[in-house]
Amino acid sequence: MTRSPLALAALATVAVPGLDAYDVRRPLHPGSDFDVAVVVDSVRQRWVVRAPQHPGAGAALEAEVVLLDALGPFVDDGRLPFAIPRPAGFAHLPEGGRASVHREVPGRPLQLETLRPGPGLAAAVGRAVAAVHELPTSIVENAGLPVYDAAGYRERRQAEVDEAARTGLVPPSLLRRWEEMLEDVAMWRFRPTVVHGDLSSSHLLVADGAVSGILDWGSTLVADPADDLSWLLVAAPQDAVDAILESYLMRRSELTDPHLADRALLAGELALARWLLHGVRAQRQDVVDDAVQMLRDLEEHTRVDEAAAAY
Repeated sequence: MTRSPLALAALATVAVPGLDAYDVRRPLHPGSDFDVAVVVDSVRQRWVVRAPQHPGAGAALEAEVVLLDALGPFVDDGRLPFAIPRPAGFAHLPEGGRASVHREVPGRPLQLETLRPGPGLAAAVGRAVAAVHELPTSIVENAGLPVYDAAGYRERRQAEVDEAARTGLVPPSLLRRWEEMLEDVAMWRFRPTVVHGDLSSSHLLVADGAVSGILDWGSTLVADPADDLSWLLVAAPQDAVDAILESYLMRRSELTDPHLADRALLAGELALARWLLHGVRAQRQDVVDDAVQMLRDLEEHTRVDEAAAAY
């Protein structure tokens, strides 16, 4: 059941006593597992209400709430240099589970094409991601979220490639490329860190040339830090990538990971395999077709790069 904005506003008034709802609207990026609305109260403060659409989302919300509570002190003392959602109240749902309400985190979604080299926003993005990776891994474990060692995470990636190969829809040259990288044991010697797990332009907010907030912590895990850098290395302007990585590495402590960028680029490629698998499992031919076309484009791109490197 999809809840209307008015129904979500009613939940917000139950969750936060004294909240006088004046207006309500859908967010720009509502997501697929939650019904979400932005409620404006009588003094123009903005609140976000999230209600899970199914039991799995409800369980993820409960784990996220525990994690956000543990992250609060790191925001307060500046070790996380940005805001996070801070649940202010909850409303029980008739079908079970609860909706969560928090003040809207300020900022606008990051536009990667605006990043420039140098000490500005690109460097701030690198520092923000590094701050997440410096968190103690115990806070993820205590929230009941997944924890992997390096070997276990490599096996997880291998299982994804094997499943994608069984569809018969991945170009053979890409499968060979992925297998070679997964078999390179040296690439997979890394220290697992806290990983946000779902960083994207819509989840990283910016204001006044700085990172103002990071949203949607429900996919957080202890795993490969390269995963959080993948979308930046793949999609950010190339001349800004150096600034992101330099500021990231300067913020990290005891980092000796010469293959970090290699794994980040691989993670970006394997995201296409996961998109294909999502389409196959959901029996969504439109998603399958989209993934197949992107995999073909990637195969062409890597073939051109490899040919250029041979000369």
